[in-house]
Amino acid sequence: MLPDLDSLALFVRAAEMGNLTRAAEASHITVPAASRRLSLLEHQFKATLFERHSRGLQLTPAGDHLLKLAREVVAGVQQMRAEMGNYASGQHAVLRVHGNTSAMTQFLPADVASFQAGHAEVRIVLEECWSEEAVRRVRSGEADLGVVVEGADLHGLWSRGYRGDRLAAVVRDDDPLDGEAVSFHELLERDLVGLEGGSTLTRLLSGQAAQHLRPMALRVQVRSFEAVCRAVEARLGIGILPMAAARSFAPAMQLKVLPLTDEWAWRRMRIVMRSQPPRETPLGLLAAHLEGCAAPGDLAPAPAQAGM
Repeated sequence: MLPDLDSLALFVRAAEMGNLTRAAEASHITVPAASRRLSLLEHQFKATLFERHSRGLQLTPAGDHLLKLAREVVAGVQQMRAEMGNYASGQHAVLRVHGNTSAMTQFLPADVASFQAGHAEVRIVLEECWSEEAVRRVRSGEADLGVVVEGADLHGLWSRGYRGDRLAAVVRDDDPLDGEAVSFHELLERDLVGLEGGSTLTRLLSGQAAQHLRPMALRVQVRSFEAVCRAVEARLGIGILPMAAARSFAPAMQLKVLPLTDEWAWRRMRIVMRSQPPRETPLGLLAAHLEGCAAPGDLAPAPAQAGM
């Protein structure tokens, strides 16, 4: 016998609140009914989920693991309800688009919004992730379309060119490093602030440092472009980010942005799907729209100068 969704939702509330009475109230059932539901869950899973004390409920190791799984199930059903609700409101297609951090920070939301404005019958669910994760989700069917940095393993998938960006050094306004642009090797003596190791950008920089036979002094690792800029502002090191994204944070944090002169610092992005979609389907129309958003300069390296 499978556990029902209401019981899983009750379990999540009880675990988060640590109190059966409050969890029962939030679930609009009586305390004895809530207690029976939780006991039935323990019987179904053949594991004790809570230690019951006078001060409330405390998860056992089994309960702690179930909490992670139950949250995903409840969230998934809620998303299912929301997406199916689109059909009742006249939106007959839901497209899941997963974009890498660089695209999400710079231009993908605006490009998706411009498509959405002309296609009210399509609902787009947009999510940020690393490029490799976007590829994995497209392969598994969790995402309909991904936007990734060129260089990710796209074997067996269908892809087209999208936009491009240039990497740049991010330093404080009072940093002695100056000029219109800078090369990567000039930065290798400095402490760097970067994204966590799973990011395409961090692996790219590590590989380039290795080619110079120099270690990369990655002093701080964070999860977002804004956090990189905050750490630079706090004098913890210098950052390397996509130039347009860095410039959006620079004025508020008294930072300056110096484009990298290295050829590899110009990065192309691609849209990727499991297979080529029929042109007149919602996915085909979205893919064509995103491909058309790329200006000629997005598809070829642009000069590394301050005014670009």
